[in-house]
Amino acid sequence: MKVLVLGANGGTGRLVVSHAIGMGYEVSVFVRHASLFYPAGVKVIIGDVLNPENVLGAMHCQDAVIECIGGNAPWMKQKLERKAMKNIVAAMKAAGTRRLLVISAMGVAESAKHSPWWYRFFVVPTFLRGIIADKKAMERIIRESTLDWIIARPPILTHGTASGNVKVLGPKNKGHMITRADLAMWLVKQLESE
Repeated sequence: MKVLVLGANGGTGRLVVSHAIGMGYEVSVFVRHASLFYPAGVKVIIGDVLNPENVLGAMHCQDAVIECIGGNAPWMKQKLERKAMKNIVAAMKAAGTRRLLVISAMGVAESAKHSPWWYRFFVVPTFLRGIIADKKAMERIIRESTLDWIIARPPILTHGTASGNVKVLGPKNKGHMITRADLAMWLVKQLESE
């Protein structure tokens, strides 16, 4: 399976690339600049996710997309993720790519009820207010598409090794933290799982 990773220069994106390579996928990364060293066999595609033609060119012959794009200033108003997703969805439709895995955030829509009270009432409306609004708009674009998609809404991301113990939250569960390594591993596993 050919997998395109967007946001591959970020902390979680780098781990997604590593796990995907480790599981035998043919990986391409779409980045603004090749500032990182990628493992042998990774195809590096330079471009701007806000440029529809660049995204369409990167989508050629891809079977699946893992989108790990994140804003740098979560408290500020931003439209990066919604604009990027509009281009990604259009390119996927044009290229015939069906499978889309996306990192959103706990606190978007109904996922807020899975967060601790202090996260829901203090962190989301203050520190995360800009990025939550952008991710909510991004999710709307995905939901309105006809793609085969999974949206992951992780709680607070931490550094550390993968434990292999990832839980999809049910109606009465609360999420506090997850390592980027566990999130990345889980996302890659969803390429061929529900």
